[in-house]
Amino acid sequence: MKSLANSRTASRRRVAGFTLVEALVALVVLSIGMLGIAALYMETLRAGRSALYRTEAVSLAADLADRIRANRAPADAYTGAGLNAVAVADLAAWNDAVATLPGGAAEIRFVDGLGVAPSTYVIRVSWTEVGQDTPVFYELRIEV
Repeated sequence: MKSLANSRTASRRRVAGFTLVEALVALVVLSIGMLGIAALYMETLRAGRSALYRTEAVSLAADLADRIRANRAPADAYTGAGLNAVAVADLAAWNDAVATLPGGAAEIRFVDGLGVAPSTYVIRVSWTEVGQDTPVFYELRIEV
């Protein structure tokens, strides 16, 4: 009778110990899964921030393009050579808006078609992304 009772007690100890090991393994698997979810969440936040900066850059370039189209005289009014009062005010407001981007910078080039081709403005907005060494940019070309 004693050997039967001893074997039941030993069997219970083994089962109880095995259950504890199962619980620890489940906890480790759950922890690894939670770390994966946290990493995915961080990547989603980074991608969302990047999309927001890109959208802002596109909007800023389109804003300046509209300002250039509205102020037609002279054709190169936004590049320094033919600046007028409207262009100076537009550029000041626009450069302030570009500065809201992280590391925001802007470049405006005027390419004169000399009557053979249409004159073109090239508007470039650049900013820095977290984790990248080189700035990211968006470039818009408009014919005037």
